[in-house]
Amino acid sequence: MSRRADSLAPPPTILVVAIGNPDRGDDGVGALVATQLAGRLPPGVALVARSGDLLALVEDWRGCDAVVCIDAAAPIEAPGRIHRIDAGAGELPRGASPTSTHGFGLAEALALADMLRSRPPTVIVYAIEGAGFAGGAAMTPAVAVAAAEVADRVVAEVGRLRQPQAKAMSDA
Repeated sequence: MSRRADSLAPPPTILVVAIGNPDRGDDGVGALVATQLAGRLPPGVALVARSGDLLALVEDWRGCDAVVCIDAAAPIEAPGRIHRIDAGAGELPRGASPTSTHGFGLAEALALADMLRSRPPTVIVYAIEGAGFAGGAAMTPAVAVAAAEVADRVVAEVGRLRQPQAKAMSDA
């Protein structure tokens, strides 16, 4: 595609999904990031929050060119550690999903989308390691601090994904 054609192409359709239950300690980090993203995403970029069963994601991202998900992750190294996972073409690595407080989690939604041939071409997951997922628990301070950094990273990621070159590269 020529440079002129790239500049005339509409920006990719992007969805940001904040996942988690704010009443379950660190599992609420997605909702916290969603709050911090309010008013920071460009026009045309949708932001949805999901908790519980994530089956609705398969419909949420239908027709999207790119999806950026924010979710808590099971503890691997340290609470608040941020993992950026390019899940557009593969499975989420073991341990990337939280000790599921979701009946149907992100990994299952991606697997179902594969079966239905409806997985968006680009899926980026920001997984923040948590420590406590019990009902009524407070968020771990390190996880709360990481939420601000993830919000900044998501804004930058969306900016990158909106570039015509990024869409052209993801289509290749």
